Amino acid sequence: MTATHRHTPDTPLAEAPPPVLVDLSGRTAGTEPRARRARARQLVSRTLVPFALLALWQVAADRNWVSPDALPPPTVIIEAFAELIRTGELQSAIPTSLARSLVGLLFGAFTGLALGLFAGLWRVGEELVDAPLQMLRTIPFIAMIPLFIIWFGIGEEAKITLIYAATIFPVYLNTYAGVRGVDQKLIEAVRVFGLSPLEIAWRVIVPTALPSILVGLRYAAGVSLLALVAAEQINARSGIGFILLNANQFQRTDIIIAGIIVYALLGIVIDLVMRVIEHVSLPWRPSLVPA
Repeated sequence: MTATHRHTPDTPLAEAPPPVLVDLSGRTAGTEPRARRARARQLVSRTLVPFALLALWQVAADRNWVSPDALPPPTVIIEAFAELIRTGELQSAIPTSLARSLVGLLFGAFTGLALGLFAGLWRVGEELVDAPLQMLRTIPFIAMIPLFIIWFGIGEEAKITLIYAATIFPVYLNTYAGVRGVDQKLIEAVRVFGLSPLEIAWRVIVPTALPSILVGLRYAAGVSLLALVAAEQINARSGIGFILLNANQFQRTDIIIAGIIVYALLGIVIDLVMRVIEHVSLPWRPSLVPA
C-alpha cells in the first residue's frame, strides 16, 4: 500500500481577519460627544433666557420704566420669599395646597379611568357615558364655583370637588381614545389562544392603551393645579391661596407674585413626577428614555 503525502506550501496561510463587531445601538464614533455638546447648548440656552428676562426686569424697575408698586423688581420678590419662609407661612401652605390637588386628582383620575374603560370596552357604556361627558366637559370648571359653594359650602369639600370635577375629563378622553385605538387584528389574534373577554381586556387592551392613559394622567395633573388656583379663591383659610388673599387685602404685590411663582414651581414638580411615572411604566418607549 502506497502512502499518499499531502503537499504543504512553504508560505504560511494568511491569518483570518479579526471579527467585526457591529454596534447594534446605532451609535457611531463621534455621536456621543456631539450629543453631549448639543445637550450642553440646550442647557445653556434654556438657562440664559430666564436670566436675561430677570435682568431686564430688574433694569426696568431700577430705571422706573415700570411702577414698583405694580411690578416689584426681582430683588423685592426674593425678599418676599424670605419673609414667607421666615414666618413659616410658606412651609405650611405648600403641603396644604398639594394635599388638595392630589386628593382631587386621585379621585378624578380613578373616575375618568373607570368611565373611559367602561365606554371604550363596551358599546352600551359608550351610549350611556360618552354623550353626557362630552357635553359636561365643555363647561369651564371655574363656572361651577358658585354652584359648588351652594352645594358644598365654602369649606374643603367645595375646593376638592372642583379639582375632582376638572380632572375627570382629561383621563376619560385619553383612556377612551386609547382603548378604541387598539388594533382589531391584535384582538382577533389573541382570541385564537382562547382568552376570555376580561383576559383580553386586561392583558392586551389596557397595556396597549397605557401610553394614551398616561398622557391623560399627565394632562390631568396640570389641570389639577389650575383648578387648585381657582379653588383656593373660595374663602381659603390655609394654603397658597390664603397667602394671596391676605396679600391682596394689604396690596402686597411682591407676595402675590411670590405666590404665583410657587404655583408655577409646583406645576414643574408635578409634571416632572408624571414624566418619571411614564418612564417607569413605559421603559420600552425610546422617546421616553433619556439620552
